[in-house]
Amino acid sequence: MFSSIRVRLMFSHLAVIILAMGLSGFLLLEFAEHYFLQATEDSLVAQARITAQALIPGAMVGAPPGDADVSAYNRIQQQQVGNLYVQTDNVEAVPLSDTDITYLSSASVQLGTQLDTRIRVLDNSGIVLVDSEPGGSNSGLQNEPMLRRALAGDYGTWTTGASENHMMHVALPVLVQEQQVGVVYLSQSLRDVAAVVSDLRMRLALATVVGLALSGVVGLLLSQAVTRPLRRLTAAVSAVAQGDFSRKVAVYSRDELGRLSRSFNDMTTRLRAARQMQVDFVANVSHELRTPLTTIKGMVETLRAGAVDDITVRDSFLTTVENETDRLIRLVNDLLLLSRVDSEALALRRNTVNLVDLVRATADRLTSRDECRLVIEPNVASASSTSVWADADRLAQVFTNVLDNAFKYSQPGGLVTVSVDTLVDQTAVVRVRDQGIGIAAGDLPRIGERFFRADKARSRQHGGSGLGLAIAQALVQAHGGRLWVESEEGTGTIVSFSLPAM
Repeated sequence: MFSSIRVRLMFSHLAVIILAMGLSGFLLLEFAEHYFLQATEDSLVAQARITAQALIPGAMVGAPPGDADVSAYNRIQQQQVGNLYVQTDNVEAVPLSDTDITYLSSASVQLGTQLDTRIRVLDNSGIVLVDSEPGGSNSGLQNEPMLRRALAGDYGTWTTGASENHMMHVALPVLVQEQQVGVVYLSQSLRDVAAVVSDLRMRLALATVVGLALSGVVGLLLSQAVTRPLRRLTAAVSAVAQGDFSRKVAVYSRDELGRLSRSFNDMTTRLRAARQMQVDFVANVSHELRTPLTTIKGMVETLRAGAVDDITVRDSFLTTVENETDRLIRLVNDLLLLSRVDSEALALRRNTVNLVDLVRATADRLTSRDECRLVIEPNVASASSTSVWADADRLAQVFTNVLDNAFKYSQPGGLVTVSVDTLVDQTAVVRVRDQGIGIAAGDLPRIGERFFRADKARSRQHGGSGLGLAIAQALVQAHGGRLWVESEEGTGTIVSFSLPAM
């Protein structure tokens, strides 16, 4: 089940929601319960102060830890406690224990609260003097640790009972003229607090269930939105794996999935182009090999049929066989060179090469051709040095291939111009310009492809196997340079290549 990204996304989304709501709910309930308990305790402390002042003239109660010792009136105003009332009829002063301090007798005093609070006043011996709940049980009261603590002069508060009979107790020492004369002991049920907390818990649980349901729907929609492009990509990848390079993926967004889809489409385009190049390469190699092999086979068969006895025919046929064999050897060598460049196995013997001297030497070697005139521009003839770190033999091969193409595609008696320049970015540029037939604009992007010739008839009069510029471009790139072609049909062509200068 969890093998699907959609399922994992949905469950991870729900897990985050559950964790977030559970943690926030726990903290909210803890805060609410603490808040209500603290409010109840503050209310009981305020009631204790009022009780002490109402029953014992001049009495004050000990303040809880961290509480300011303020008057009962100010405390009532701060806490806004109005739920306590004290009625005194036929007041009778009764001595408080062994002291001269008196308190109102329980017979003449009625204590009551609008809240369910029980108020008791005890003397220093722990004997209940006043109880707001007549007939209430006070057994075991002296054994309560927090009450004994209040009798010792400290503030005490504690809770008792189960959840259905939860009680909060507060005991504060009563002071008259800084002398403890007793304890005010208040008890209040926490049923309302428990009910509020329980109601909050139920509401939170209901909100959690509703939130999980909505989150599940949203998570399902989000996971589907995320995985739908992935499913399309998976189907397209399977199609490509089976050889269908025409498969495309629709792009609907600009996020990571959209960029992945565009990259996949670019990849299939390149794969389709590479496959077509492979098919074209096999077809071109077959074509280039079939013609000389057919020629050689035909001449051998002719010689075997009796033409060998004719010396003139035999020598002519053998010369043709030799030329075709040399052509096959050149073709195979060119293919091996391109294969080494493609596999980055071509070893370049680099040295400091004077590019101007190399251009002059190669041009002088090719000026023996009568069909064209080769002109070296003055800036090359007079230049002192333009040095590059390169393989001199490979650069000579590049220049020979480029210059050979310029001769082949020029008209008889045409002009071929060579120039060498050094650019501001320390790049040496060699340009070979001819006044030949030019190249059609539609063919320019394919210049440099293997076995591609601009002449559609594939004649051998103009051009050879179509590997010259491909080899030149590969060798220039192997040196870290660049080769490009500019041409206008019927006007001429400029072939340029650049190399990093030293």
